[in-house]
Amino acid sequence: MKIQFGIDRLLADANLRQPLKGKRIALLAHPASVTADLKHSLDALAELPEITLSSAFGPQHGLRGDKQDNMVESPDYIDPIHQIPVFSLYGEVRYPTDESMNSFDVLLIDLQDLGCRIYTFITTLRYMLEASAKHGKTVWILDRPNPVGRPIEGLSLRKGWESFVGAGEMPMRHGLTMGEMAHWFIKTLDLDVDCKVIEMQGWQPEQAPGYGWTLGERTWINPSPNAPNLWMARCYAGTVMLEGTTLSEGRGTTRPLELFGAPDINARKIIKTMHELAPHWLAGCRLGEIWFEPTFHKHQGKLCSGVQIYVEDPSYKHQAFKPWRLQAIAFKAIRTLYPDYELWRDFPYEYQFDKLAIDIINGSPLLREWVDDKQAEAGDLDTLAQQDEIAWQEKIQQIPIY
Repeated sequence: MKIQFGIDRLLADANLRQPLKGKRIALLAHPASVTADLKHSLDALAELPEITLSSAFGPQHGLRGDKQDNMVESPDYIDPIHQIPVFSLYGEVRYPTDESMNSFDVLLIDLQDLGCRIYTFITTLRYMLEASAKHGKTVWILDRPNPVGRPIEGLSLRKGWESFVGAGEMPMRHGLTMGEMAHWFIKTLDLDVDCKVIEMQGWQPEQAPGYGWTLGERTWINPSPNAPNLWMARCYAGTVMLEGTTLSEGRGTTRPLELFGAPDINARKIIKTMHELAPHWLAGCRLGEIWFEPTFHKHQGKLCSGVQIYVEDPSYKHQAFKPWRLQAIAFKAIRTLYPDYELWRDFPYEYQFDKLAIDIINGSPLLREWVDDKQAEAGDLDTLAQQDEIAWQEKIQQIPIY
């Protein structure tokens, strides 16, 4: 069955749109919010005579994609095509203002997620649901695939560690779509909000070769500037941790967040040590030694010895691949080979000034403490993570809608 995303179902079915007639409509979207024929959702909705667009919202990186790097804010502006206000949810505010919430009756949310807790669009989803409950607004989620499918992996965020990259007590890979995540937020936060999910049709997250993404059927549009392909998305739940380290995550190269490296490490030795420490954590992919020189960001203009994670050939095994564990054992290998290596990057991260970035990313200090503990072995982290993964699976038992 040919897949239909939520936006395409809404555009194709006048009966589905009927409740929107006579209402002021807002859209929360980003560059990957496009229809099957590659039209931006805002432009496609504007063409419907019964839809009255009154405002729009842009998350991190902007409505149409204006900011390249992390932690670069976007301003509010008037859309030059449709002459409606576009409110930034990653500028002076991250939580919507009363003024912006008063600009619509129904909010349509059409965001492509990457299936990872740290991806800020799910935090923006939470904030908009909370604000809509407070202001008595209706929310429709135009659902899209979780491109990395249903696998669950990683330590869960601990209570008190919530942040803009940690919207709730979930593991790094959560296995849900945005529509399902909305249901989970409403349930766990006990939100009284009128929320409807325009479900996809034909999504089969266990089907090869995409296992969540519709390879060969829908083109990949970057949901953020350094999310250039499905392979990055598959690696991201592990490689995103590199943002909290001094290692390059490949920003400034054409394969960001599929690789890591630095000028002062030996990638060949690191790969060998990773295999010695936890060979079972490296299943479902291949690792290769590479050299790269970032044109911007960490180690700009310096030749780096690096490791690339390959997940785009027949060696990729969807259920076996564990990107979070793979990156964790890479850190452990570096700590084993270079005990005094300055691994953890100390800088303000996503509006948090009193905690290490690696801890904010992981939702607790547990991963960092395991890496730095000379006595800790792979099995110790595995036990902790498995407990969290099983607990999450039980928590969301009633949530999936596909």
